[in-house]
Amino acid sequence: MTAQAEAAAAAPEGPGRPRPATVPTPATASASGTGTDTSTGTGTGTEPSTGTGRDAILRAAQRAFALRPYAEVTLRGIAADAGVSASLIVKRFGGKEQLFAAVADFGPAADALFTAPLPELGRHMVRTLVGQRRAQQGDPLLRVVFSLGISDERSLLRDRFQEQITDRLATLLTGPDATLRAELIAAQLIGLGATLSIHRTGATSQAPPERLADLYAPALQQLIEG
Repeated sequence: MTAQAEAAAAAPEGPGRPRPATVPTPATASASGTGTDTSTGTGTGTEPSTGTGRDAILRAAQRAFALRPYAEVTLRGIAADAGVSASLIVKRFGGKEQLFAAVADFGPAADALFTAPLPELGRHMVRTLVGQRRAQQGDPLLRVVFSLGISDERSLLRDRFQEQITDRLATLLTGPDATLRAELIAAQLIGLGATLSIHRTGATSQAPPERLADLYAPALQQLIEG
């Protein structure tokens, strides 16, 4: 590990609030180390093409930032949880601030959820959310709940969710009360994700995405159409 990587991985990361400007955009994700990772997640820092290392790091970071104040989270702790080396996190994300910014980025989720015509959007959102959960074993939106009632840097999760999910959705809707309807749609999507998390082996988790869309999408579509 280089001296720079050692310093970034060590415990004394400062408590300064991450700057929104550090959130990677799709155009810069590869350059910033937030694109597809090919590391093994074995803690060796080697990178055969298994595609699991980046996901493991992000999941561990989501857990760490959700459970502890920002100032108490260290890259070494995240690395231990993810089963990778701290130097690999530095290589891929640049440091704790950039890693937190990646955790707080809902842009890719919005890109996937909102790419359908309005008459088909409710069904598309249900199928996409369920599909992403089952493919990635995680929820694209539910992590915003970790920020409720918290006033430290994790409040950035709420700010990003408002900007990238709720506000963006409101601009797509037509008719009155667009912002209100967007907030209620977001609540419905978070509720679906929470239900799938609670009933991990229940009927909801076992139902095909198309059947869930049959039952859940009409209420979303009613809010979409106002």
